[in-house]
Amino acid sequence: MECSLKLHACFFYSVRQLSSLPIPHQRRRTIHGFVLPQFSIAIRHQPRPQHHRSHFRTTKMPYAPKIGDHVDTLDTPSMIVDLDLMETNIATLMSRLLPTGLYIRPHLKTTKSATLAQRLVAAGAKGGCVAKLSEAEVMCAKGISDLLITCEIIGAVKVARLIELWRSYPSIRIVVDSEEGAKGINDAIAASGASQDDKIITLLDLDVGLHRTGIQPGPPALALAKAIAELPHLELVGVQGYEGHLQHVHGFEERKKACLESMAILTSTADALRQAGHVISVVTTGGTGTAEFCASVPGVTEVQPGSFLFMDTDYRNAIGSTYSNSLTILSTVLSVQGPRIVTIDAGLKSLTTDSGLAECKEKGYKYGVLGDEHGSLEWEEGGKELKVGDRVEMVPSHIDPTINLHDVYYAHRKGVVEEIWSVDARGKVQ
Repeated sequence: MECSLKLHACFFYSVRQLSSLPIPHQRRRTIHGFVLPQFSIAIRHQPRPQHHRSHFRTTKMPYAPKIGDHVDTLDTPSMIVDLDLMETNIATLMSRLLPTGLYIRPHLKTTKSATLAQRLVAAGAKGGCVAKLSEAEVMCAKGISDLLITCEIIGAVKVARLIELWRSYPSIRIVVDSEEGAKGINDAIAASGASQDDKIITLLDLDVGLHRTGIQPGPPALALAKAIAELPHLELVGVQGYEGHLQHVHGFEERKKACLESMAILTSTADALRQAGHVISVVTTGGTGTAEFCASVPGVTEVQPGSFLFMDTDYRNAIGSTYSNSLTILSTVLSVQGPRIVTIDAGLKSLTTDSGLAECKEKGYKYGVLGDEHGSLEWEEGGKELKVGDRVEMVPSHIDPTINLHDVYYAHRKGVVEEIWSVDARGKVQ
């Protein structure tokens, strides 16, 4: 009884304030002389907040630059393209390569833009290349379907995606460098209910010195070609050999000599395949740094330059001024950190560093990385002083991954935005 009384007392004192609330027609209940409270829940209507219609009418739309704006009005960091320089780059490449009779199949892994792909086709290019299947999906959906996917397609998930894309766009081409990879694609096509006549256009990927992908020349290449020929759903039409290790070799003669050696491996393998009875009509190779050398080699049928539209400091330092740096990252000075050093709003999320540091378009400044969102610019005594709010243009060191960090290009002529292009395949790395 004593324990029970203590328990009820504790309960009483913990709720005694609630028990004192006025409750209409309350009937008091007791236990051992203690009055128990009665509870009622009053649900009171809470009026909904009234939003003034004028609030919605006056709210501004999100930041959205438009054609006709000056680049000085763009928020930063922004990726901007000088149209005069870019168009000159395109004209220069086409004037040098089209007369050779080769197909120009630009590598769209650089621009990741269907609009720019269409512009290149209009200038004389034949379709394009993409590195990844997901890039091909984007380009096909936007009307660019004459594509070579230059990386191997491996794995059940990726092969299934390939077959789905190929059924809608049978002009796409693939490369293989292993019997396992070739058989995986063939068997998946067969399992999908394809007819005997359904074949995917296939190139043999050959290692010409990069040692990244590609079958070795000689007997291994011949054996793989024989295996491909026996697969009912792969049609072997050519060879690819990318000399990526030579694109940034400094020195014209050194780069040319090394390139011609790689081309000898590629074309001699193509000849050996023909002698073995294979129909080899496509020999594709080259990049911005070697395309002209490749074009001079008998037997090469197409080249794959990509960076020439925009360039970067790495290419410029290697091959000179044949093409101009037409793309820059516009940035703003955020803070002055001392004599001759400032902080800008372009860091690792705006400029990549795998090929060295970016450079300021205006000479005399040295760039440094201060983190994801920040970079520094330092200059020698006597240099032009930068102040908070000043704008600077940064030239990327490696154009391809830098573009992949941004959503749009702002293409301007003499500072006035003429076009805005989406980076359609941004983040498409599968």
